[in-house]
Formats: sequence, C-alpha cells, structure tokens
Amino acid sequence: MATALIRTVTAIVCLLALTAAHADLRKLNYLTESYPPYNMIEGEELRGLAVDLLVAATARSGQAIKRSDIKVQPWPRAYRSALDGPGVVLFSTTRTEERDPLFQWVGPIADTRIVLLAHKDRPLTLPANGNLSGLVIGVIRDDIGEQLARAQGAVDANIRHVPNAESLARMLNKGRIDAWAYEENVGRWFIRQAGLNNEDFVAHHTLKEAQLYFSLSTDIDSATVQQLQQAVDAVKADKAVMKDITDRYM
Repeated sequence: MATALIRTVTAIVCLLALTAAHADLRKLNYLTESYPPYNMIEGEELRGLAVDLLVAATARSGQAIKRSDIKVQPWPRAYRSALDGPGVVLFSTTRTEERDPLFQWVGPIADTRIVLLAHKDRPLTLPANGNLSGLVIGVIRDDIGEQLARAQGAVDANIRHVPNAESLARMLNKGRIDAWAYEENVGRWFIRQAGLNNEDFVAHHTLKEAQLYFSLSTDIDSATVQQLQQAVDAVKADKAVMKDITDRYM
C-alpha cells in the first residue's frame, strides 16, 4: 500500500516537472496596442520599453519570440481577447484591484500615473468630493482611464468614446471635451504626435498611481506564468540591460 502511494506521488511529481519543463512561451499569443513609449510602431518595427523587455526576457528564457510575433490591435479588441483567452499575453496593462482577478500578472514593467488632462485655458472645476459627473470626458473604451473615471462618478451621457488617442488630443485642444482620462506619459506623447504643444495642457487631477504589467489570460498554466516572471525578473536585475532599454524611450 505504502509502495503504491509512493509510486503515485512520484508519478505526479514527475508529470508536474515535465509540464514545467515544456512550458513554451513561443506558443502564447502576444497582443498590444499603440501606447508609447511602452509599445509602439516606429517605421515598420514594433518598439517600446515593454516590447524590448518582453523580447529580452523570452530570449533569456531560451524561448525567444520575435517582434513580429506580437500583434498590435485596438485596445478594446485586445482586452476582450485577453479576458476570453486562450493563451493570451496582453500589455501594457495597468494593474488595479478591480482587474486583479481577471488575469494572471507578470511584471511590473514600469510605474504609471493616470490623470485627467485638461487645456490650460479651460481649467477644470471639481467639487470637493472629486465627483466627475459634471465633466465631458474623452476615453478609449475599456482603457484604465475610462474605468477610473467611471469609478469617480463619470456618467454615460458625458463619456465620449474615441478609437484612438491622437484624436482625443485634438478634441481636447478644440474644447470638444473638458478632460481626457489617460496615462500621462502616453497622453503627452500623442499630444506631440498631433502637432500640439504640451505646454498648453496640464495634468489637472490624478486618477490613480499604479504599475504596468503583462496581463495573461487565466487559462495559461502556472508553470508558464512563473517561467515568464522569472525571465522578466532576470532582465530587470541586469542593470546594464535595463538602463539601455530605458534610455531608448524615457
């Protein structure tokens, strides 16, 4: 009886070890959006701090992916794919308490600050409780900016969904929205891309300070998640490599 039990336990341990050994990062589906300086297309190449970190991490694991293996999609579509699976790695995703149970997480990639951007000539007036119901706010659907704005009182009638960030920058400049709920570094990148002057815009109100992560669909086995986390940790521990990556974009 004891011998049979030992054999069973040994078989299970061997099976788990075999599964971990064959966790293959190259079989996952990598999705991202245009979210500079973390992920973006320059020329015909996908670049950015998060992209370079991911490519370096998978190479260090011995299961290197190519930049061309990463698909760029509109955020709402990519976000839904990560929720549904199978085998999806989405980035760069702001980690929050509300999102935490929806995904598995690898990171962090970088610190992030989500703000309400406003035009300096049209300063925002918020009530003492910070409720946003009186503001017309531009957002990208399912983006963290929309989720945080809703959590602070923004109402459907005053939310303007726009498919891309550069259009939101122009709308804010023209006064078609009161504020833009978005990541500050990324928002200012798109303001420059739209040919506008960043000095004309202010981060009026901080919605949240958090961190960016790779978010993995919940069907991915824990051995694969752990393998990617260890690879990311190894790259981040290499100060020379991380300085090189950071200096390219920040």
